Amino acid sequence: MTSTVPPAGRPAAGLPPITMVGPDFPFPYDDYLGHAAGLGQIPATAHGTEVAVIGGGLSGIVTAYELMKMGLKPVVYEADQIGGRLRTVGFDGCDPGLRAEMGAMRFPPSSTSLQHYIDLVGLQTRPFPNPLSPATPSTVVDLKGESHYARTLDDLPQVYRDVADAWQRCLDEGAEFGSMNEALRTRDIPRIREIWARLVERLDDQTFYGFLAGSEAFRSFKHREIFGQVGFGTGGWDTDFPNSILEILRVVYTEADDHHRGIVGGSQQLPLRLWERAPGKLVHWAQGTSLASLHEDGAPRGAVTRLHRTAGGGITVTEASGAIRTYPAAVFTGQSWLLLSKIACDETLFPMDHWTAMERTHYMESSKLFVPVDRPFWLDKDPVTGRDRMSMTLTDRMTRGTYLLDDGPDKPAVICLSYTWCDDSLKWLPLSPAERMEVMLASLGEIYPDVDIRRHIIGSPVTVSWENEPWFMGAFKANLPGHYRYQRRLFTHFMQDRLPAGRRGIFLAGDDISWTAGWAEGAVQTALNAVWGVMHHFGGTTDPSNPGPGDRFDELAPVELPED
Repeated sequence: MTSTVPPAGRPAAGLPPITMVGPDFPFPYDDYLGHAAGLGQIPATAHGTEVAVIGGGLSGIVTAYELMKMGLKPVVYEADQIGGRLRTVGFDGCDPGLRAEMGAMRFPPSSTSLQHYIDLVGLQTRPFPNPLSPATPSTVVDLKGESHYARTLDDLPQVYRDVADAWQRCLDEGAEFGSMNEALRTRDIPRIREIWARLVERLDDQTFYGFLAGSEAFRSFKHREIFGQVGFGTGGWDTDFPNSILEILRVVYTEADDHHRGIVGGSQQLPLRLWERAPGKLVHWAQGTSLASLHEDGAPRGAVTRLHRTAGGGITVTEASGAIRTYPAAVFTGQSWLLLSKIACDETLFPMDHWTAMERTHYMESSKLFVPVDRPFWLDKDPVTGRDRMSMTLTDRMTRGTYLLDDGPDKPAVICLSYTWCDDSLKWLPLSPAERMEVMLASLGEIYPDVDIRRHIIGSPVTVSWENEPWFMGAFKANLPGHYRYQRRLFTHFMQDRLPAGRRGIFLAGDDISWTAGWAEGAVQTALNAVWGVMHHFGGTTDPSNPGPGDRFDELAPVELPED
């Protein structure tokens, strides 16, 4: 169990593991990917046709990889570096094996479509040291100046177990947790849709905090405050309190915040290896062809500065160099706000209600700071108490979450001194990396007065504030109350038979489009939707034995709420 406050209920004996299929669109993406018939085929007359893929993050690279396998020629545009928010960096002057995950760093086993690609490129994973997880030697919870040392939830004071029980009761009583969890495990689609339709209609206008405060289980403000600080799974969730409770239910139903694993060597290896990988089964292209080999000098094209539609329904792409190319189809996988600001984009490319949805997208801010250290000194034992000298730390101080990452007792290691969200992240924004580190060390010094962290630091800190990254503007979207209708418009955009002819040919994918924002699984799933959409746009079809997301759309379509 990786949770500080565990999710309600446990699966009944004999039920299968859960996946992030999700209640909104319960299509079995993992089965679709694993089927011997493949994802589909396009007519031979379309083989070799160029398709623009804008954005080289995980969603863009998966999209390009699968389109290449079908015989199309994806042309990838990337403003910065392949990987997007799968960004792994090193430390200047330090062992190259020391790595920091500036974006995604932990992945749940329920991300089965993501795992397909992790396995495909031969990457390994290992348990991630979340609070109170078996992979974490110890955890310190520090609230209001009082610290508690624990290895399991049972080591914490009774009030924390009371909060855990309150969360379980809140989910069972207010969100039919047990029923939905079982329906998702067994992929009982009628039952999933029945439960979710009720909840969407009732809860779309409800905040996470309002959901808690309205529950008899959380009538105590003290319990709500503690829950906000220590939360469930990865730690505190109070920065999500203003968001829609539907966003949180998607996480807990699918155990997205449990049993996390990290990718050995860094998550950015996944898109980079897909970029270089030559698939075993290819249509049209010679064996040995890879995305890299289809691009001049093995690199993607540059930043896109303009998108517009030209005669014959073409999608014309202008890049920062001034080069202009026109394509019969394009997939946009970047943050949708880019289409409102850094990329000059014709209004005619998307229906007006889709523009409204993009404008209403709400992003979470996020900051991290890492330092390299000489060894995992936190495993040293205090001679008086016998406890670890330092622990994975959750606190209400400025640092909020501190993670300790090592590859063994005799090797250099890494500390994520602080991982914060939203308002907590904005507090760091004006500070330089060195200034951030000083404040963090001062905060941790209050919790560990006898530990000299500074003397173990062997290199300069590395930091990120995703809201200040010009090609991101935030960490990921998180719907506010009333945003369900907007998200439905964006997610279903790949079904373009329903659009006027002049609005077809450009597809949306990526984190903003997914129902499960902030999880790499959502990037993969929306990429597969876009691949199906492009295939269909060129007159292609799936094998009857392996229908794709568009083939089953009418059966599985997300709940549609009235707009009047």
